[in-house]
Amino acid sequence: MFENTEAFSGFAVDDLAKARDFYGGTLGLRISDDGGMPKMFALLLGSGHRVLVYEKAEFTPATYTILNFAVPDVGAAAAELTRAGVQLERYPGFPQDDDGVMRGNGPDIAWFTDPAGNVLSVVSQTR
Repeated sequence: MFENTEAFSGFAVDDLAKARDFYGGTLGLRISDDGGMPKMFALLLGSGHRVLVYEKAEFTPATYTILNFAVPDVGAAAAELTRAGVQLERYPGFPQDDDGVMRGNGPDIAWFTDPAGNVLSVVSQTR
């Protein structure tokens, strides 16, 4: 039914201005306001993918990873995030090293949150 349909995802935040600053400024992602929706913007990701970010009243952050950034070196990405003032998350029961990276238990991965509390990750690229 949808095999030839373009699809995209989206997620909610509680403060669009803070989200725009974080995703565009801190993470350096390209942002588009196309579409004319006043409480929404799009993250323009690699390969032409886009993710909508929208403001929602009575917001509750996701308790799972909503967006994964595939990177060649998770340790380097984690260090860059830390230098940018992003705090890496640590989860009980996950063997994370001193840098906050879980290694050797599947692909290397490190988690962090956006200003709304949504969980994001940097994860080893797989091809």
